[in-house]
Amino acid sequence: MSNNLNERINYLKSEIRKHDYNYHVLAQPLISDYDYDLLLKELEKLEFENPHLITPDSPTQRVSSDITKEFKSVQHSVPMLSLSNTYNENELIDFDRRVKEDLPENEIIEYVTELKIDGVSISLIYENGFYSKAATRGDGTFGEEITNNVKTIKAVPLKINLGSIAKANLNSFEVRGEIFMNIDAFNKLNEERLANNEKTFANPRNSTAGTLKLQYPKIVAARPLDIFTYFLLSDSAELQSQSENLALLEKLGFKVNKNYKICKSIQEVIEFCREWEIQREKLPYEIDGVVIKVNSLKHQKRLGSIAKSPRWAVAFKFKAKQAITKLHKITWQVGRTGTLTPVAELEPVMLAGSTISRATLHNVDEIRRKDIREQDTVMIEKGGDVIPKVVSVLTSERGSNSCPVIVPAKCPVCNSKLNKPEGEVAIYCENPECPAQVKGRITHFASRGAMDIEGLGESLVNLLVDLKYLSTYSDIYKLRNASDELKKIERLGEKSINNLVNAIEKSKEKNFSKVLFALGIRFVGSGAAQKLSAHFGSIDKLMNASEEEIESVHEIGSSISKSIKAFFSNLKNIEIINELKKAGLKFNMESEFSTSTELKGKTFVLTGTLASMGRDEAKEKIISRGGKVTSSVSKNTSFVIAGDKSGSKYEKASKMGVAILSEEEFLKLLGNI
Repeated sequence: MSNNLNERINYLKSEIRKHDYNYHVLAQPLISDYDYDLLLKELEKLEFENPHLITPDSPTQRVSSDITKEFKSVQHSVPMLSLSNTYNENELIDFDRRVKEDLPENEIIEYVTELKIDGVSISLIYENGFYSKAATRGDGTFGEEITNNVKTIKAVPLKINLGSIAKANLNSFEVRGEIFMNIDAFNKLNEERLANNEKTFANPRNSTAGTLKLQYPKIVAARPLDIFTYFLLSDSAELQSQSENLALLEKLGFKVNKNYKICKSIQEVIEFCREWEIQREKLPYEIDGVVIKVNSLKHQKRLGSIAKSPRWAVAFKFKAKQAITKLHKITWQVGRTGTLTPVAELEPVMLAGSTISRATLHNVDEIRRKDIREQDTVMIEKGGDVIPKVVSVLTSERGSNSCPVIVPAKCPVCNSKLNKPEGEVAIYCENPECPAQVKGRITHFASRGAMDIEGLGESLVNLLVDLKYLSTYSDIYKLRNASDELKKIERLGEKSINNLVNAIEKSKEKNFSKVLFALGIRFVGSGAAQKLSAHFGSIDKLMNASEEEIESVHEIGSSISKSIKAFFSNLKNIEIINELKKAGLKFNMESEFSTSTELKGKTFVLTGTLASMGRDEAKEKIISRGGKVTSSVSKNTSFVIAGDKSGSKYEKASKMGVAILSEEEFLKLLGNI
């Protein structure tokens, strides 16, 4: 009986895999949904009764019951490089010229052109023919593991029949692709969310990215995610070209976009780009350009890469999509720093896969330069996931009811005095207690790029500010004390408040650079926060630094230094920071790293571009081991780390006799510690 049971289970798994492939990859279903469900239900029943016969590759195991509490960092075995962009045909011709100059004369050069899917880049790892791991692109060197979420996508095979591929020995390999949502599926998802009084998504790409970071695979499985694969990486696969790579992926059962072409010349490439810029509206998914790759893998290796982009590939970006609509009214939004931003309230219009009813007008000078008025007919534009903007006014259609913009004399939210600093185009509300600024600062503090407090989004922040539970972001860490009261608020309840309190507690684990960014200091973005935290090591040292010391940090200018000094000169901000310290947030680097002191007393200078990591990451690695990083070479410099395109610092170090380490030597130094 056991053998018969095994045979039946294996038969069911094989049949379901076959039908998944035909339906989700080939789009050629062989049976009805009802008959498919019967097969799946029988397999589920047999596995439930015989749990010892469940295998990881079973179709029933696509949806994990485990909650993903943390998306672990994963280092890519080969960096996932970003592509340089081209925007016109002349730039494509320049690309072709550079390729020919870098290859031996009389070489026959072919290109493969592929549609550039507007989705999320992904890496899939297979071991011994079984799906093992999935990770996002991240910064190209490190991504986040999202194995359980990607496993729910039925176009991703869980098991590969390696015996059917004689040429390639693929015991372990990596597949790269793009996860996306079809436009119709995206629109249906938004309709369902609207019916459930949930916030709708802006576009298919944003909804895809957000879905892949959900903690619950069951919710991910209910979302209409799909995938196209375009690259297979293996030490043992004997491949000669990108086109052969695509063919192998298809043989292995992966979904490959059929709309690719082998081009014998750059003129064929240009014609392909022209064709698909016109045809893209007919596709069931979003594309934002064409990817052009040198076909020969031997040529690709010869051409190599620069910084984070390959020399053997470029992206041709399509022009941003445009639409014509009516501008009914100009309103004014107040941001977290007090900046007033004019917003065009539009007649709703479909553009780039979503309905647009508002567009940014940037500032007063921009409005006057384009002569934008209320009741005008305007051209709006949206490239990728960029905020829609008004490109121009159709003045020929301007009527007598067209009204020039009236700049407000006082803040539209708190009625306070407005200020326009000399030399700036922006107008500011000077009241730091303005409710719009308060809400904006707290929302920024809790956002994913900052403290990442799950559940504390814009709508809940607005509610809690209005109800006087929050007036500064330090009040977030006092919400635990009011949890019993909060549970009584309509549409919140015990579960959501318990989850919120847990998320607030978890946010205390964020490192110093995240906390610094979360403070919302004007001009201090996430990149600047990383540089400043790595350089100064603590909030106290940064607070006591002079403008000159702050500006000595690589790529930190006077605007940032003046803003930082102004922020810390405000006693209210100091009080808030002290409260955050009491709450347990990290305001120094030492609390994040080990107490390793192997590089103590050593001073490093970084120059050029490192291929394996960003400069900020390199600084953190040095500081975490007790070393010091400075911006200029002197007699006190112990080592200069020289990356690609090293400049004057390299030359100065050579003249002064300072030890120079290549990137490889630097990595060995870190590895030997």
